[in-house]
Amino acid sequence: MAKEWILNQAMNRWGLNKKRFVGPVSELIRNCAPKKLEDWERYYYESVHPKGYLEDLGRRLYVKITEVIQYEVEEVTEQDCMNYIKKEDLNETFDYFWKTWRNTRR
Repeated sequence: MAKEWILNQAMNRWGLNKKRFVGPVSELIRNCAPKKLEDWERYYYESVHPKGYLEDLGRRLYVKITEVIQYEVEEVTEQDCMNYIKKEDLNETFDYFWKTWRNTRR
């Protein structure tokens, strides 16, 4: 579960699932109208990107996780975590409450 979350967050952060990288997949799969996964894979690899292209994207994702994210995680301190929890629990909650309360008083 944690691995899937990390992969998903990193892929979204760097937009590796965006149309400019993988193509307009929703439109493509509708055009293909596959009956089986194998039909879709064949169509994608023959008409959109070769298999090696997606493997290269996977390698890029790996570099982002092992170099960028790993470095960023190593920079997080215990104090950063305590400050973040206080900010989210106290400040953000108060800001939301204050804005909501103030808007109901108008």
